[in-house]
Amino acid sequence: MQLNTREWGTGDRTALLVHGIMSDHRTWRRVGPALADKGYRVIAVDLRGHGESPRGEYSPELFAEDLVDTLPDGAELAIGHSLGGLALSLAVERLAPGRAVYSDPAWASADPSQRVDPALFVQFAQATREQITAMNPRWEAADVEVELATLALWDTGTAAFLGGGPLTGYLPEKPAVPSLVQLAENSFLIGPADAGLLSERGFGIRTVMGASHTIHRDDFDGFLRSLDGWI
Repeated sequence: MQLNTREWGTGDRTALLVHGIMSDHRTWRRVGPALADKGYRVIAVDLRGHGESPRGEYSPELFAEDLVDTLPDGAELAIGHSLGGLALSLAVERLAPGRAVYSDPAWASADPSQRVDPALFVQFAQATREQITAMNPRWEAADVEVELATLALWDTGTAAFLGGGPLTGYLPEKPAVPSLVQLAENSFLIGPADAGLLSERGFGIRTVMGASHTIHRDDFDGFLRSLDGWI
């Protein structure tokens, strides 16, 4: 499936951005221009069922196939957040970027208390401006407006594959390319045991202290600082 894309910059290097569930390319409104200022041509997708991309069946593997169908291979950098991190990890060997960054990726957790019920996502689709602001007190007002706009276009069926449990079986065995896992403090997706296992498997691990799941919106400066040497 060919996905809708948004680009920033015309640099000689290419960076790919893949958003998380319920969102679309607009979540990268500050990251895209920041990377363009560093000399990248930045390409951000809308995953299927999100933004202006087509709808269809949903699974991690299909999200990954769409990335391969849409994005150029051999980019210098690829960043995936949450569901986008999962999709990127399943496509990374075929996309073959020079470096991959997985920002609080939706892989797996050894802690059964961290299971995610898809019904919670569906319920959140009706969130008000006030509720989004209360849940994300560190977001800029523009990010709250982006969240409202992206929720309005989101197909809630994309959450069904979660099935109420952790995404077991998706924790990578090894990095296909030099890879950084960027974690929010107290990540609800990657617990300490899995973070340790990923480190043993050769992934770099950096935690942005004080940041919640959507690190690039919760602490933009901290997000960029934690990527020093990777972007």
